[in-house]
Amino acid sequence: MKNKLQQYMFWLLLVFLGIGVFYPAIGVIALVCMLAPVLVSFYKGRFWCGNFCPRGSFYDHVLSKVSPQKPIPSIFRSNALRIFMVLFIMIVFTVQMYAAWGDLTAMGAVLVRLILITTIVGIVLGLFYHQRTWCSFCPMGTLASWISTIKKPMKLSVSDSCVGCKLCEKACPMQLKPYTAKGKLEGFNNSDCLKCGRCVAVCPKKALKF
Repeated sequence: MKNKLQQYMFWLLLVFLGIGVFYPAIGVIALVCMLAPVLVSFYKGRFWCGNFCPRGSFYDHVLSKVSPQKPIPSIFRSNALRIFMVLFIMIVFTVQMYAAWGDLTAMGAVLVRLILITTIVGIVLGLFYHQRTWCSFCPMGTLASWISTIKKPMKLSVSDSCVGCKLCEKACPMQLKPYTAKGKLEGFNNSDCLKCGRCVAVCPKKALKF
């Protein structure tokens, strides 16, 4: 199930930021990456984050090469921080877009700045902890996670053939533990699962399946 396209998606981020610095109007394209995770989550959970998000691709295939890949601190997974980030980003975004409304260049600039600043924050965190640390409290990812909690789409089943080797945990970009759901009828339903399929691909016993 692993999506081979994901390893190249980061080029979209680099091209977007490269052009956006000189032609801010292109920034409105970023609305797609803001809305897509939320819309897709109704049907496939955080599937977008693990398969098509350009920034996630950058973290996985570029930043991971220099990241110490330490455990993501629990504070970055806390509901308090997630709620704060959703409210903070939404308020800042709304205020700035209201001020820029009607001017395509100014509106695009708001989105370019937002993507650039949050990407830099993610890079800094990735250099200290794990490359996907930002994804633990990314506002759009958080909204997708909340929807996943309600809808519970795309269940990951873990059969009794699982031997608890924990290779799935090592492969998981979010440091989740699919093996803990061994034999459970409800499967592994962590709402932060990115549905990237890496755990399925590395399982030596083929015990995992979406």
